[in-house]
Amino acid sequence: MATKAKDQKPAKLHVKTGDTVTVIAGDEKGKTGTIKSVNRSTQRVIVEGLNLVTKHNKPSAKNPQGGITKIEAGIHVSNVKRLESTNA
Repeated sequence: MATKAKDQKPAKLHVKTGDTVTVIAGDEKGKTGTIKSVNRSTQRVIVEGLNLVTKHNKPSAKNPQGGITKIEAGIHVSNVKRLESTNA
């Protein structure tokens, strides 16, 4: 049986926020983008403009109309390859 992500220590990953990466597997294969955020415990990255999913929003005080929005979903770190680093 696999262990849960919260029981494990955060992994050391080959990418970090700001790196330019290309997707090597999945629906977005071959596309490139910049990493917006990294979740080390689940080993997922959010790449700017890639892996968009539809989110349905209920009407609220802030947004009385509600509606449908597109947001970026996470991609597993094994499915991305670093092209450029942001080393200064």
